[in-house]
Amino acid sequence: MEDSVVILLTLGGLFVTGLVADLLSRRTFLPRVTLLLLVGFLAGPAVLDVLPDFRENWFPVLTRLALVTVGFLLGEKMTLSSFRERGSTVLWMSVGETLCASLVVTGILLAVGTPIEIAILLAGIAPASAPAATVDVVRETGAQGEFSETLLGIVAIDDAWGLLMFSILLSLAEVISGQSGGAGQAILKGIWEVGGAVLIGLLIGIPLAYLTGRIEEGEPTQAEALGMVFLSGGLAVWLDVSYILAAMILGATVANIARHHRRCFNAIEGIEWPFMILFFVLAGASLHVDALIKAGLLGTTYIIGRITGLILGARVSGRFCQADKTIGHWMGMALMPQAGVALGMALIAGQHFPDLKETIITVVIGSTVFFELLGPIVIRRVLIHVGEAYAKDGDDRGKGPQ
Repeated sequence: MEDSVVILLTLGGLFVTGLVADLLSRRTFLPRVTLLLLVGFLAGPAVLDVLPDFRENWFPVLTRLALVTVGFLLGEKMTLSSFRERGSTVLWMSVGETLCASLVVTGILLAVGTPIEIAILLAGIAPASAPAATVDVVRETGAQGEFSETLLGIVAIDDAWGLLMFSILLSLAEVISGQSGGAGQAILKGIWEVGGAVLIGLLIGIPLAYLTGRIEEGEPTQAEALGMVFLSGGLAVWLDVSYILAAMILGATVANIARHHRRCFNAIEGIEWPFMILFFVLAGASLHVDALIKAGLLGTTYIIGRITGLILGARVSGRFCQADKTIGHWMGMALMPQAGVALGMALIAGQHFPDLKETIITVVIGSTVFFELLGPIVIRRVLIHVGEAYAKDGDDRGKGPQ
């Protein structure tokens, strides 16, 4: 069979799968993200192995396409008016969960006898989140309210803090292991990953804001918006900075200074879902149960430590910034998903510590299976519990915490 026929059949089948997942999610407790991941897992090499070989080449590209669109749409939430309303809550809770996740993971891993370098490296990876899964569950459930807006604000800047924390702890692990010159290089790399992403977002965002502002009613903006978003992602990957953060800053720049900024975001929202279907199915195909089994005690301890750290960090920081009790109590659970950013950090850690590469990557991949499948379910239940989402299609919204 010709490659073009295989590609067309695969794309058609996956898009129809996305429709089925959307319909099933309305009638079950499972979010469509989890359903798509399960479809990918069943169709992937771990079970049926029916996906074409080109999925391995497609996945890195689709990951970036999906995450830059998610990042851009998250940037819309980062407006000055939004920051005035809940900026201190988002800032302090994102810092709190980052610090607590790292500290608790370090402590619990050291307590079970994990070598200090492995404990520190996994602690640096622990704060990373999964913006794509979080955003999709919020949209799918139609969640609206203070909790949902705060959650989206936190995941919008979460990976920036996570990158900084990872860079600091990576440098600390290199100092402890006696690797010369590691500390300075790691810190500079972390600064460049964040600072370079901010610079790209601003340099592309200002022209895009101008283009959006001069467009008259009815004129199409999709090509311009996509061009700028993909350009920011491509430049970020080329310059080795965070492409998610670059897209977020791009979106925030447009949202804050464009005259008709909603048109630009509407254009991206209109085509985002097909990218997300391919991304989640192929992400599911990359999951391996044997990795979760191999992770064993270390992986289980890491999972427990990360969940505990997120919950504790949200509650402590929520009290510190005087956030609503519901936000402080439930936010840690809603931040559970973890995916691509964590895997990227694991690969970097493996490059710096070749002897520990297999252990680190096995634990992170294994825990990703757990967090990606269970995390979206937890988010959905939390949004229903706090009264901001529907339990099922056509049901009343949740009545709030009891």
